[in-house]
Amino acid sequence: MDNQGTPTNDLTSKDLEITLATARQNVTLLRSQLRTGKINAQYFDQRLGSLEELLDQVQAERKNTIQQKRVAALYEVGKVIGSSLNLQTVLDQVMDAIIQLSGAERGFLMLLDDDGNLAVRVARNFDQETLQSDEIAFSRTITRQVFETGEPVVTTNAQEDPRYAGQVSIMIHGMRSIMATPLRARGKNTGVVYVDNRIKTGLFSDEDLEVLAAFAAQAAVALDNARLYSETDAELQARLEELRILQWIDRQLNEQLDLQAAMKLTLEWSSRLCDAQSASMGFLDREAGVISLVANYGEENEFSQTSQLPLTHPLIAQVLEMESAALQLSPSGAPPHTTLCVPVRRENNIIGVVLFSANRADAFDVDAQELVSRMADRAAIAIENARLYDAVKAADKTKSEFVGFVAHELKVPMTSISGYASLLGIVGQLSEKQQEFVKTIQNNVQRMRMLVDDLNDITRIETGQLRMAIEPVKLPDVVEQVKTDVMAQINERNHTFVEEVEVNLPPISADASRVLQILLNLLSNAYKYTPNGGKITLSAKRDGDKVSVSVKDTGVGIAPEDLQKLGTKFFRTSNTLEQPGWGLGFAITRNLIDLMKGELTIESQVGVGSTFTFTLPVAEEDPAAISEKAS
Repeated sequence: MDNQGTPTNDLTSKDLEITLATARQNVTLLRSQLRTGKINAQYFDQRLGSLEELLDQVQAERKNTIQQKRVAALYEVGKVIGSSLNLQTVLDQVMDAIIQLSGAERGFLMLLDDDGNLAVRVARNFDQETLQSDEIAFSRTITRQVFETGEPVVTTNAQEDPRYAGQVSIMIHGMRSIMATPLRARGKNTGVVYVDNRIKTGLFSDEDLEVLAAFAAQAAVALDNARLYSETDAELQARLEELRILQWIDRQLNEQLDLQAAMKLTLEWSSRLCDAQSASMGFLDREAGVISLVANYGEENEFSQTSQLPLTHPLIAQVLEMESAALQLSPSGAPPHTTLCVPVRRENNIIGVVLFSANRADAFDVDAQELVSRMADRAAIAIENARLYDAVKAADKTKSEFVGFVAHELKVPMTSISGYASLLGIVGQLSEKQQEFVKTIQNNVQRMRMLVDDLNDITRIETGQLRMAIEPVKLPDVVEQVKTDVMAQINERNHTFVEEVEVNLPPISADASRVLQILLNLLSNAYKYTPNGGKITLSAKRDGDKVSVSVKDTGVGIAPEDLQKLGTKFFRTSNTLEQPGWGLGFAITRNLIDLMKGELTIESQVGVGSTFTFTLPVAEEDPAAISEKAS
């Protein structure tokens, strides 16, 4: 203001103070003229004009200050909403910031849902509290208009605004000041921001709407980023969960070689993953021109009621030709039904298919097809291994049955040969050479008999038909019997035999004949593979609830690489003392110990000797014997 009180533009803070002081002086002079009744009309009018201009400048300054505060607040709020990628957190922050900037009573943020409708995602009040469902009331006409046109709307009093007056929601809920603007991201309307005040009129102006629109543009980007992050995070979590499930299924499949269990596991989990009502698995037989269905899961369907599908079946033919999954939808007018056929591959060759069924038209999207295809490929290895294992088991069973049959059939001629060889010395005088021939025949028949007995034992063990007569057995008695059978051979080789059997050993729970067989095998190996003049020690002692028996020799020993194979059928160690045999005795010995719930350990050093130790459980005492001891 100049010396005459004329207003000037762009007042500084000091200028404003001087101008206000001058205005107060003018008001005091005018009041004095009024009191004295001496009023200069021209002067009075000039002073009032000056005051009016001053008020205009103060008002403009106030608006400028408010605008600056809003811009500063917009900047600060922008930093806050950009600090999080959690969608719900960002939604709440955006709505609270908008209410704070606009001075609104309430605010609503609506986003487009999957069905293309605007859905309220946030409803907050001035106190930054979430509104209850019965408190959510807004003008859907305004929100729909803003979303469809992409133009913001402001009304200072909706009840008197000709655009909205008379609308039911406006009248019922007493809506007055309303402001709404669209949310846009990547060139598309994604939602609407809506604020109102049901008490005050004239609360919002066009300038407020501009600020809201500017903030909404910034908020829309933050919301879109948070939404994309949430979707990406959810997709990542889904993929991680799929991997976890596939890894678990892999472990389950690799832990077993049961074909039926492997197929059942594959069908059950793949049905869960693609939300199928039923599933069937079949193997490809190109020679017969069919898919042989061998396993089913879930509800009955067209595939569970048949055992074969021709390769000309539309789905099967498509899968074999394209070497990828194929879909088949129900005919028009029929109940909704979808069938998915997935190839099962092994080394890039299709070995079978899995057929899934679902009673809905939108079943088995691309992600589901890829997921079950991956699972089918992973399961193919386990399934093929199980099939091969079943084939090996069948062949092994056939072999065992054949060996058992041959061993049984050999007994009759061997008995005849042995009998007739014995009769030769009765029917006439034999020369010394002839007697040697007869002895050779009898020795070879005895070797053949031992081989047949071993083959019989192996066959019975493998087929689970070996019978055990488990009873309390006095080990010292068995030791005496085995000594009778082997001492001649031990003495013949000038070995020293040491017996260290603990006194008062408790009876063991075992089959006496099988314990004798075990000791005969271990002792015969000991004297055979110990150079003449060696030492063989047989010891037995109690070890808790077991009895431990050891056969120790000073023989040639066993190489570490041979120790791992010891007990395998027909395996014989490589050493300097070649002995006749078939590599069955120790395999039988190990199995017999296992069948009697014992354990076998071996310690050996090449050139020093070997120690074979086995344990058998102590027999439970007879109640009558316990009672007799107590008395």
